[in-house]
Amino acid sequence: MTTSGVIGLGMSLPPDVVSNERLIGDNGLDSSDEWIRTRTGIGARRMADEYTSTGDLGAAAGAAALASARFVTGGDVRPDMVILATTTPDHRCPSTAPHIAHRLGLKDVAAVDVSAACSGFVYALSLAHALVVAGTYRQVLVVAAETYTTTLIDPHDRDTAILFGDGAGAAVVAPAAPGDPGAVESIELGSDGTGLDVFHVPAGGSRSPFRMSQGPVEELYVRMNGRALYTNAVRRMTATARAALSGAGWSVEDVDVFVGHQANQRILDSVAEHLGLPPGRQQGNLRELGNTAAASIPLAVADAALRGAARPGDRTLLAAFGAGYTWGSVAMRFPAAVPYSLAPHAAGAPEPAVPGRRVVTPA
Repeated sequence: MTTSGVIGLGMSLPPDVVSNERLIGDNGLDSSDEWIRTRTGIGARRMADEYTSTGDLGAAAGAAALASARFVTGGDVRPDMVILATTTPDHRCPSTAPHIAHRLGLKDVAAVDVSAACSGFVYALSLAHALVVAGTYRQVLVVAAETYTTTLIDPHDRDTAILFGDGAGAAVVAPAAPGDPGAVESIELGSDGTGLDVFHVPAGGSRSPFRMSQGPVEELYVRMNGRALYTNAVRRMTATARAALSGAGWSVEDVDVFVGHQANQRILDSVAEHLGLPPGRQQGNLRELGNTAAASIPLAVADAALRGAARPGDRTLLAAFGAGYTWGSVAMRFPAAVPYSLAPHAAGAPEPAVPGRRVVTPA
């Protein structure tokens, strides 16, 4: 029986490393490094500048993943579809995936954006898996890219400003045999629309169109109910992880590597405890990158590979929870891919039609 597998990994991070102390000082936040580390596990994050868009990060991560796949396979790697997971596209219209495909030289391929908040990569990977297994597409490039800090986060809101960073991760998905390094063994997804208001942007969509003459600009920033988010994240991630393990025929003791969405260390530790995960199985980079939303899981997987913290073929469990609510888990073998990393504007393909990015400041 054929399944799909990850044969290439790529990443792209803005060069600006912003420590907790700098974040607090730059934005006048009522907080401290100790407070942030204790409650979130975050020590620093990468932040995009005004000239770097989600598409820039995504194109660079995609190019890195393609290079990784070509190195591993030694053959021609040319995806016939691109899926971008993001909550911060370059434009509300059109979608960003086609432009990423263009910048990567992937002419006339299918390309689509997927919006599932912090569960975005798991959802996009599940779509790629289904399309490859069905034989609809030969190879799919999955990109997860976010620029929360410059688009959705109020820099003066302590509850959200301390959490988020920017970045992109990518994976090339192709046919594989069960048990191969990178092979997907089981996927479980879910959603619950009653959580709509727990983490949301009040205005800017068709439900509440934003006009400068109506309401404060804060309506365009994320609002978060941290307590409700924590409770639901732990419950849903635990349940979906168990379901994915059951689908793969694995026990919790079989798991060599656990990579959860890098939202908050307390959430990750609580999920691991509820699952009964043996010590030392968690992998992540929350301390250095913060919450990069949809990009957090592929960035954490790439980081584990770079550090040699996991071996090709290791039984790996991915689990994510996002706004909406959305959630999902994947049981897979750890990839043999060698992760590549590129700077945001080093995709090796045409730059955007309009160089840089225009930042609109409300009057």
